[in-house]
Amino acid sequence: MDVLRQILLVLHIVGIASLLGGFLTQMSALRTGDGRIVPAMTHGALTMLVTGLALVGVVQAGLDKDVDNAKIGTKLVILLAILLLVWGNRAADRVSSKVLGAIGLLTVANIAIAVMWT
Repeated sequence: MDVLRQILLVLHIVGIASLLGGFLTQMSALRTGDGRIVPAMTHGALTMLVTGLALVGVVQAGLDKDVDNAKIGTKLVILLAILLLVWGNRAADRVSSKVLGAIGLLTVANIAIAVMWT
C-alpha cells in the first residue's frame, strides 16, 4: 500500500506542476489580455482531482495514518473552483486576466495549504 501511495503522490505532484506550469506560460499574456487556458491546465487539474481522491482512499483504507478531513475538504473546494474556472473557459479564444489570475492564486493557495497545514 505504501508504494501505491507514493506513486499516487508523485502523480499528484505532476498534476500540480502541469496546472501551475500552464498558468506560468500565460503570465506574459496577463498584461495584454490575450491569455488562454492551455490543455496542460485542464489535464493537470483533472489529474490532481483523481490522484487526490485516490490518495485519500488509499490512506484511509490501509495505512496507520489519519486523514485531516478539514484540510482535505478545503483543498477539494479550492480544486473544484479551479476546475470550474479551467473547464468553463477552456474553449475561449481569450480569457480574462482576472480568471487567469484566480487560477494561479488558487493553485498556489492549494500548494500552500498542502505544505503548511499540519
